[in-house]
This record gives sequence, structure tokens and C-alpha cells, in this order.
Amino acid sequence: MVGPEDIVAPVAGMDDQELESVVGDDVLDDDLAEDDLVDDDEDDEDEDEDEDEDDLGSLEEEGDIAADYIEGLLDIADLDGDIDMDVEGDRAVVSVVGATLDELVGDDGEVLEALQELTRLAVHRKTGVRARLMLDVGGFRARRRAELADLGRSMAAEVERSGEPKKLRAMSPFERKIIHDAVALAGLRSESEGEEPHRRVVIFPAK
Repeated sequence: MVGPEDIVAPVAGMDDQELESVVGDDVLDDDLAEDDLVDDDEDDEDEDEDEDEDDLGSLEEEGDIAADYIEGLLDIADLDGDIDMDVEGDRAVVSVVGATLDELVGDDGEVLEALQELTRLAVHRKTGVRARLMLDVGGFRARRRAELADLGRSMAAEVERSGEPKKLRAMSPFERKIIHDAVALAGLRSESEGEEPHRRVVIFPAK
């Protein structure tokens, strides 16, 4: 039986330039709040609707490709799991649910992160477009999002009380984005510092 470590092994040997073309901006630009990007140009409504339909169609195509790829990996590893596809905002979301999927998550989601990069690469090779899709396994990301939001709020409250900056442990881009959002909602400022995989969030008191 092929294990999860055998499935994700290609990540370690992947050409750096190839992998960066798929995931580079997502890793480097986690400080940017995507929802804060505003387009000041007013386009024709019909054109907007056409573009929205095109975007939705592209995201659905990404989801289909990703689902087929993940289904193939599950077959190789002899693992059972049902695959759900959705579109959230400007990215496709593929979720795998089942009773025997903990090994596809790994410690702190490390295996899941590797699987997500492999899936993005598979989509990129099919479409020629860098994919931003999110992969979840067994609801790990949903649970982790709630935990990290609580952590971000509590750390922001601690910084507000002490008036001193607080440096958190190293986190993935997905985790850092949640912390940044929680800190911003608390009215404080946060930044990421360091290099992957040791990049971490620093929370600063309000000026």
C-alpha cells in the first residue's frame, strides 16, 4: 500500500522555478488582505457579468481538474474519501471527507499543504494558469481557521494590554492570513517576518 509520504514525495524533488510559478505569490504575499484590493474603474455592467461568468467557469474547471487529481491519489494510496467541490470568493475549494484521512493531514497540516501544492501544480499543467485553489481534508482547515481566529483575538488582546509587540510561532501562509485578519478586526497591526518555512506573524500595539 502506498502511504501519504509516497504521494507527497514529488514536492521535495520539484524544480524550484516550477513550484514557485504555481504558489509563489501566495507564499510571499500573505500580508496583503485580498478583500481590501479595490478597483476604482467602473466597467460596463454587461461586461462585468460576462467576466464573472468566465471567472466562475474557470474556477469550476479548476475544481473539476483538482477533484480528478485527488481521486487518483486516493486510489493510489488505497484510501476512501468523498470529494466535494465549491467556489468561495475568487478561488476553488476542494474538500475530501472520510473516516480514514488523518494521515493525509499530517502533523500541523504538513502533508495537507504538500498535497495542496501538488494539486495546484496539476491544475496549472492542465490550464496554464496559476491556481489558487484550496484543498481541505477531513474539515482540518475549517477547524484550524476557528482555532487560529481565537488565537489571533487573544494575542491581540494581550498586546493591547501589555503595549508590547508579540511574535508568534512559525506558521503557513494559510495560518498567517487568518491571524492577520483577526488582528486587523481587533484594531491592531500585524506583519510577517522571516523566510519560509520559518515565517511568522508579529503583532504590534495600536499607535
